[in-house]
Amino acid sequence: MANTKPIRIKTISEFHKLRGLPKPEHPLISVVNMEDITIPPSANEISIFFDFYFISLKRVLNATYKYGQNDYDFSEGTLFFMSPKQILGINIETYTEKPSGWVMLIHPDFLWNTSLVKNIKKYEYFDYSVNEALFLSEKEETILNNIVENIKQEYHSNIDKFSKQIIITHLENLLSYAERFYDRQFITREKANHQLLDRLDKSLTDYFNNEDLITKGLPTVQYISETLNISPNYLRGLLNVLTGQNTQQHIHDKLIEKAKEKLSTTELSISEIAYELGFEHSQSFSKLFKTKTKQSPLGFRQSFN
Repeated sequence: MANTKPIRIKTISEFHKLRGLPKPEHPLISVVNMEDITIPPSANEISIFFDFYFISLKRVLNATYKYGQNDYDFSEGTLFFMSPKQILGINIETYTEKPSGWVMLIHPDFLWNTSLVKNIKKYEYFDYSVNEALFLSEKEETILNNIVENIKQEYHSNIDKFSKQIIITHLENLLSYAERFYDRQFITREKANHQLLDRLDKSLTDYFNNEDLITKGLPTVQYISETLNISPNYLRGLLNVLTGQNTQQHIHDKLIEKAKEKLSTTELSISEIAYELGFEHSQSFSKLFKTKTKQSPLGFRQSFN
């Protein structure tokens, strides 16, 4: 990605103007066909962030989206979500065909005094990375396209006192379906996801076998996510669907596994083991061990004698 300053787009009207679109029919919500969006030919590499929510279902031939150090091909239909202030990098190599799909723009002010003003934060996929987009089946795509069409029709018609709540209801349906489809994706992409679980296990094993554990302390969720090159929320969602546990619980499981090894094969004191495992206080280690195993560290050790 070229080292250029990201472009900030503050309003939906500004987005329409910059992309060669007519003025939005509603200042706080808009659905745009990808075919209608104009991107300057010179803008081979651009970086953008918005002051509003951005939901996009698109197919883009000969274009890649960059997130972190990786490029991702979105030539097939995919859905991804962005919260305000997230940065999106686009690398357009050869723009031989117009992209297809749609973009929905939702300003936070539109959610004011509605159920979504707080509830939207529960949909963690708004904080997923671009490479963690939702890959839709044809049936799933049809369901979402129908909801989006209903939203468009509602704000295209005469706005009245019912319009906003009807649109909010459609939005909630769209977000709920997306949540369901993400759960499906965690299960159906079995090979890739189990490879990720294997990498998670190896990462934790390597961490707890490292002599620097004393100085580094316990691994954080952020550290593990960065090691696996995925966002913390995506990792948590994946683990919850596949194993019923979150990332922190997996870290604790590996910690207890290592603690059991030290308790059963060494003569180190409980305090020394706690210290070697990155705990500042042995009481914290003992409490966690008992919570996870229903035994104290000393009780576990004595069971081997």
